[in-house]
Amino acid sequence: MEMNATYTSLVAVGDSFTEGMSDALPDGSYRGWADLLAARLAARTPGFRYANLAVRGKLIGQIVAEQADVAAAMRADVVTLVGGLNDTLRPKVDMGRVRGLLEEAVEKLAPSCKQLVLMRSPGRDGPVMERFRPRMDELFEFVDELAARHGALVVDLYGAPVLADQRLWHVDRLHLTAEGHRRVAEAVWQTLGLAAEDDWRAPLAPGVLPGWAARRGADLRFAREHLVPWIGRRVTGRSSGDGRPAKRPKLLPYDAPLP
Repeated sequence: MEMNATYTSLVAVGDSFTEGMSDALPDGSYRGWADLLAARLAARTPGFRYANLAVRGKLIGQIVAEQADVAAAMRADVVTLVGGLNDTLRPKVDMGRVRGLLEEAVEKLAPSCKQLVLMRSPGRDGPVMERFRPRMDELFEFVDELAARHGALVVDLYGAPVLADQRLWHVDRLHLTAEGHRRVAEAVWQTLGLAAEDDWRAPLAPGVLPGWAARRGADLRFAREHLVPWIGRRVTGRSSGDGRPAKRPKLLPYDAPLP
């Protein structure tokens, strides 16, 4: 990878991770690693253009159907694709189908851009992670295969111990905090061959673990505010992204007002 390469445009494709949950702004919208990365790229390249097609809750089939062709038509310098993890978290999943759809997305996007970027997504430490780890391992092994076959870059967030630290995860236990997203943006920045600003893999400072009562209280709040609604959506076949448009559906100059 060329060091200090110049990129003039970025299109981000995916689900809630790329949309930016849960890096909340004061107005209630989300920023996230893709916005942070775009801001840094725009600061060094006048006229830099950016689109973010990601929508929370999307499965890999929806990403292929709703985002891949749109992104490919934009002919951006850089396209990031992160998808399939929502599928692995379903009680039942056909991993063969997930692999096939992910391959279809890569085959559409890789020829359309100068550089396709894939990711091995981070996972929070805990029992849920352990339950789904075999599926995630299978998914990310296939990501590596696709990258090697199509000349894509891979950002290995899954292999970074710091991104498993529970302190970098929102209370919903599914999405990163602002600091987590900042580290992901730095990881992608460096993978693109740009000079490091800091060590995104650096561990957090040691902290005092909350007591038993505090942990149980947090567990109860998580179950009431996040787990039960999530299960309800799974049972009824609904998604948190139903009817929600992408926040940056067009490839426009980074500082242009959004429609």
